[in-house]
Amino acid sequence: MPASTLSSNVNRKSPDFEKNARRIIDLLTQIKNEEQKIHEGGGAKAIESQHKKGRLTARERIEKLIDPGSAFFELGLYAAYEMYEEWGGAPSAGTVTGLATVCGRRFMVIANDATVKAGAFFPMTAKKVIRAQNIALENRIPVIYLVDSAGIFLPLQEDVFPDTDDFGRVFRNNAVMSAMGIPQLTAVMGMCVAGGAYLPVMTDHVLMTEGSGLFLAGPALVQAAIGQKTSAEDLGGAKMHAQISGTVDFREPNDDACLARIRALVDKMGNAPSPIFSKTPSRDPLFPADEIYGIYSSDPGKQYDMREIIARIVDGSECEEYRAEYGETVLCGYARIGGWAVGIVANQKKHVQTQARGSDQKRIEFGGVIYTEAAEKAARFILDCNQNKIPLIFLHDVNGFMVGKDAEWSGIIRAGAKMVNAVSNSVVPKISVICGGSFGAGHYAMCGKAYDPRFIFAWPTARYAVMSGDAAAGTLVEIKLKQLEREGKKVDEKAKKELYESVRATYEHQTDPRYAAARLWVDAIIDPAHTRDALITALEAAALNPEIREFKTGVLQT
Repeated sequence: MPASTLSSNVNRKSPDFEKNARRIIDLLTQIKNEEQKIHEGGGAKAIESQHKKGRLTARERIEKLIDPGSAFFELGLYAAYEMYEEWGGAPSAGTVTGLATVCGRRFMVIANDATVKAGAFFPMTAKKVIRAQNIALENRIPVIYLVDSAGIFLPLQEDVFPDTDDFGRVFRNNAVMSAMGIPQLTAVMGMCVAGGAYLPVMTDHVLMTEGSGLFLAGPALVQAAIGQKTSAEDLGGAKMHAQISGTVDFREPNDDACLARIRALVDKMGNAPSPIFSKTPSRDPLFPADEIYGIYSSDPGKQYDMREIIARIVDGSECEEYRAEYGETVLCGYARIGGWAVGIVANQKKHVQTQARGSDQKRIEFGGVIYTEAAEKAARFILDCNQNKIPLIFLHDVNGFMVGKDAEWSGIIRAGAKMVNAVSNSVVPKISVICGGSFGAGHYAMCGKAYDPRFIFAWPTARYAVMSGDAAAGTLVEIKLKQLEREGKKVDEKAKKELYESVRATYEHQTDPRYAAARLWVDAIIDPAHTRDALITALEAAALNPEIREFKTGVLQT
């Protein structure tokens, strides 16, 4: 059968298109300016200090490590954004993580940024490193660690040290990845002290540059603990570890030589297993990606057709839409992105007219809302993708599940539970993109962070919370007013309005994608026009893991 080519009815000259495009471009400009500032790490003086030691910065090291002309796909750039300000901040949580190509092979790179508090581990630093490791674990991606860290940031040790998503988990993951056969290489290119000293020794290859230090306790602590005086070089320098302790595999004179050695080792690694997912030559979409700027609308009162977005992401703008005339507020379909076969589950933001269940009456279903039929369709589609080993892409712009008597009578809870069950137990790779709203249980059903997406991206227009800012502000203000009434206090209309605006502003700040990215609820904030590129990178990474466990759902409410 011929493939279904999506059509487009976009008018680039319409006022709505131009207004939408301006808003996204303004947001992107703001994001790009902030990203540039984050890239500076600890600032010009800290960079200069690093250079005076004869060392490169984390980003300079990565640039020299990766293949010439290839791109570094950074993850977690906004980690710790607007956090730890009482300590001077921790841009990007003092570490740089992302996917890179080294000698033609995909790697996860984790590099401490010594310009940020000497590369010390803040709570979010540990969580960011663990997230990068978890991505490597799930997708069987080899890892390169570029270590230059003073260890745990002691004033916040209670939030860094003990829990399952804290510092110790890093070393546990080193051991687990090694047992799974995931290659790991570590270069000690500065300080590597205390518990952090275990990281390089638990990986496959250990390299170390002259002038670096690798020890469980530094000279000052050793003298305080056992009264022994020693220099840092004698205690844990590169020469000592190469000649006496035998801990280091390769001693290198400087950063450049160390990075060259890593590339030489990578060049001789065996090939990755062949992918099990269907792959054909990639084809460009028929329509320009930058038209997404004008198509997408964040105005709750405006509609847009999600098919127009999909047409600018998938190969040849071709999509085999599944049950196209049923449950129309969720779109499901088979397509290819960068040649990779995918199943797409997307929220439709156009209102649709349909026939009411169990009658001949017509009804309007609101775009962005998951109705019973839509949930049932999506659940079945997810089952089919698992049966046929097809990775899943979720495109979020969801207000939540439908409520009310008609919805309850139709079995919305049962249908929603079925969709959540299918997503929870899905064994094929899942990748989520939060385009607009991602609220409440709709976020869960569309494979939110708690449902183990291999990657989760957000557009600058994303909004991520239990409910929208307006709805939350209204609810919270009502609760506050009733509390004041019980205390015998009267609130005039002006005070009510001020209270509402104050609550709304706080809530809107917390629904911003940068707030989510700061806490690693999303892996990256991406340019909508680059969505296809991000998905191709994620699919290529996911394809490195050829193992898929047996698919089981347990009990489904039917």
